[in-house]
Amino acid sequence: MKISPKAKRNLNRIIPFGLIWLLSGWVFLLTEFVATRNQSGSSETEIELTLPVFIFASIAITIIGLFVGTLEMVYLEKRFRKHSLRGKIFYKFLIYFILFLVIIAVNYPIAASLEQGVSIISSDVWERTGKFFQSITFLNTLFQLSLSLFVSLIYAAISENLGHQVFINFFTGKYHKPTVETRIFMFLDMKSSTTIAESLGHVRYFKLLQEYYDLMSDPIVSCQGEVYQYIGDEIVVSWKLEKGLANANCVNCFFEIQEQLKDRRDYLLNEYGFEVGFKAGMHYGEVTIGEVGALKKEIVFTGDVLNTTARIQSQCNDLNSDLLVSGKLKEALSRHSYEFNSRGAIELRGKDKKIELFSVTA
Repeated sequence: MKISPKAKRNLNRIIPFGLIWLLSGWVFLLTEFVATRNQSGSSETEIELTLPVFIFASIAITIIGLFVGTLEMVYLEKRFRKHSLRGKIFYKFLIYFILFLVIIAVNYPIAASLEQGVSIISSDVWERTGKFFQSITFLNTLFQLSLSLFVSLIYAAISENLGHQVFINFFTGKYHKPTVETRIFMFLDMKSSTTIAESLGHVRYFKLLQEYYDLMSDPIVSCQGEVYQYIGDEIVVSWKLEKGLANANCVNCFFEIQEQLKDRRDYLLNEYGFEVGFKAGMHYGEVTIGEVGALKKEIVFTGDVLNTTARIQSQCNDLNSDLLVSGKLKEALSRHSYEFNSRGAIELRGKDKKIELFSVTA
């Protein structure tokens, strides 16, 4: 069964939670083992780190991490999207704290029965479990889980703000040295944005932009696009050439966003008094990608293709077209079932040679 791009993206974001919890769990287990191996400790509540217990603890803590990641990505991220970072951490901590108590109540008796080699329904296991919840060991366990949670929530916040792929690129150092790639770009611009902004005022217009960009998220993910930049009311989406051409993802993205806005047309009209539309230009070519900045790091794309794509998008009004693509991109997409209509060879501002542009209809 083929995994959808959205499911694949969520899976790629969830797996690091499991790894974070597993690695932090190992650090705590081994540190505690080294610190207490020559001490008698609280033998009634502490469980000896035998191989079966270590294996069980590793599996259990990884499952907990994956569960936290799934809950975070699938539900809590959307639920708390409009909260401040402080609010997100506070409310999520309360939710996870209750969840941890339940998890500990389930897992401690299992670990105790494994260590003692007796059935989980044994009275010794449950007597020991009761003592555990009144011990310093229990508080230590809560601290360990809370620290693992804090690290994973920091990862989630960074991933959400930078974008998962950008975060991974920074972490792996993929673009620490400049790299040349062939990419497709779509410059997408809101129609009549100046009129809308003047009518709504700064605050309501900003809220509209937030909802406008949120509506684009699912189509961009489903079409395997990457958000390169938000520039006021303009968004720049990028694809590696092979991903953008596969199933005409780059063009599909435009029309899927269009459908999303149509579905929410009545809501946006009632809420803001405007029917929100957009226009876009597309082109592809080589870009150099690398990390720049001393006070603030960013991954930046440079190349003539960016300037050309922006110029193509600027022709949408003059040519009365919602979507314009370059002849070069049209040729690469020719095997797909979209209708391309030539708008002639256009002289773009700042360009020596004219470029043939095509409007696209589904």
